Amino acid sequence: MPPGNAAEITARVDRLPSCWEFWRLIVLLSLGAAFEMYDLFQTAYLSPGLLSSGVFRAGEKGLFGLTDQASFAAATFAGLFVGTIVFGSVADRFGRRTIFTYSLLWYTAASIAMGLQHTNVGVDLWRFISGLGIGVELVTIDAYISELAPKRLRGRAFAVNQSVQFLAIPFVAMVSWILVPRSPFGVAGWRWVVFLGSLGAIAIWFIRRSIPESPRWLAQKDRLEEADAAISKIEARVEAEIGHPLSEPVVGPSEEGGMGKFSEIWVAPYGRRTLMLVVFNFFQTIGFYGFGNWVPALMASKGANVTNSLQYSAIIAVIYPIGPLLCALIADKYERKWQVVSAAIGTACFGLLFARQSTTVLLIVCGMFITLSNNLLSYSLHAYQAELFPTRIRARAIGFVYSWSRLSTIFTSFMIAFFLQNFGTKGVFAFIATSMLMVVLSIGIFGPRTKGLALEEISH
Repeated sequence: MPPGNAAEITARVDRLPSCWEFWRLIVLLSLGAAFEMYDLFQTAYLSPGLLSSGVFRAGEKGLFGLTDQASFAAATFAGLFVGTIVFGSVADRFGRRTIFTYSLLWYTAASIAMGLQHTNVGVDLWRFISGLGIGVELVTIDAYISELAPKRLRGRAFAVNQSVQFLAIPFVAMVSWILVPRSPFGVAGWRWVVFLGSLGAIAIWFIRRSIPESPRWLAQKDRLEEADAAISKIEARVEAEIGHPLSEPVVGPSEEGGMGKFSEIWVAPYGRRTLMLVVFNFFQTIGFYGFGNWVPALMASKGANVTNSLQYSAIIAVIYPIGPLLCALIADKYERKWQVVSAAIGTACFGLLFARQSTTVLLIVCGMFITLSNNLLSYSLHAYQAELFPTRIRARAIGFVYSWSRLSTIFTSFMIAFFLQNFGTKGVFAFIATSMLMVVLSIGIFGPRTKGLALEEISH
């Protein structure tokens, strides 16, 4: 098939069937994100080890008069904020595949450096630098998957993506449970946890060789021959798998090509979407990371010791990769905005129930339902915000709106610590529930519909 134009390249992507070749690409991209999740969710599980090894100081005040754990979490999300808002646009300029590769290598090198530190300042500094790479990577993967997925599979693609990358969460929880209280070969367990996650540098080169550049991105850059080669390679593998030629593509509307500008995200119809997503992202992360990054501390506040709190947290973390697979059953059947709203309501309600429990079993059950609600929130928000902008500014726009979630989490770390110290778990989850109300209002009132629409239709 000759290269054609951008609209024809897009039509060829949107006609791809649900088959192993398509899901293989989604899984490979998601494995890259799994290393990021492993690193990101260390925030909750490393703190007990950093305290026991003397790097963090129990009972002493750190940055802004709060604990070293809060400072550690804040450094993580400060890096994510700078990575997404300053460098989020590089994937629009240099391509999804290139940035996918080098941002992962960046975070891997920074993680190794963090694992070698002996002071709280050194750990926080390298945690910040690591966060820069993670921020760029997650923005790039969202843009990448939205552009490779046909419109009828886009929701399921993000659900599978979340499931694969969330496999890292129970893994880091289990590894932390085993290693953090110990010092194998005389090396503190928390350092082993960090170094294990850095093995991503080895795997990334194998992943990189198996994934193409986004045909949509290439077409928007007027690199039609490269776009044709990328989609043709995918089509050939799909046809070999299904045993017959693909149907003729149905050409729909096209997008304006060229190099996008930051100012475009404020022009109609994108300006309203940008403001909505800024508000949404500022508050949604309070529910997701406010619980996920503080599970051991919240369990400890209910009377569990360090080892038991890590064990209970590991049990809850097993839900992370299972939840998105359940979401895949409804991902493309219901309007995305209402999935976001339902998830926020669930996080608020189950969080308030968690605060009222006193028995281990009920705490774990409520924690599991909070995690399921957060699974639905996470998958649907990543799919939703990637759908709302055109290809030429997709990574730039995602980076900007998503950076507000990182900014809020810098302060959330201190706010959670404040409420936990002064009002206990009830205060923490009242704070989370209020934030989830803002999510419901912003998306429920102002969010556009996207179900069953091609990216080019949504952008118009």
